[in-house]
Amino acid sequence: MLTDVATVLAGLIGAGIIFIGARAFWAPQAAVGFGIPGTPTEDRTFQAWLAVKAVRDIASGLFIFVLLAGGSSHLLGWFMLAATVIPVGDALIVLRSNGPKAAAYGIHGATAAVMLAISVLLLIA
Repeated sequence: MLTDVATVLAGLIGAGIIFIGARAFWAPQAAVGFGIPGTPTEDRTFQAWLAVKAVRDIASGLFIFVLLAGGSSHLLGWFMLAATVIPVGDALIVLRSNGPKAAAYGIHGATAAVMLAISVLLLIA
């Protein structure tokens, strides 16, 4: 039962990160929600870097679906645990950039906590 819940949550994380990555292509101004003050969303150079991040976000989400299709909850658990580094790093970047603590903890920290919980559930299954 818990494995099923963790698997569904992992799928939602995968879909969410694919959406976030894709959104960067049609709405680069959404990058402001990441939490870095003064995000220059109209700057073409920034948009190029945002596109690089977007492609990596989409690929990360697809990795989750590849692992879901493979059917190994332990391998998915290890991947989710390793990928937890991403939102932790994002939170640290926001904090280092003097961004809002609400974004650092409420968006990135909460995502890391959920991913950690998913990882634990999948690894103990």
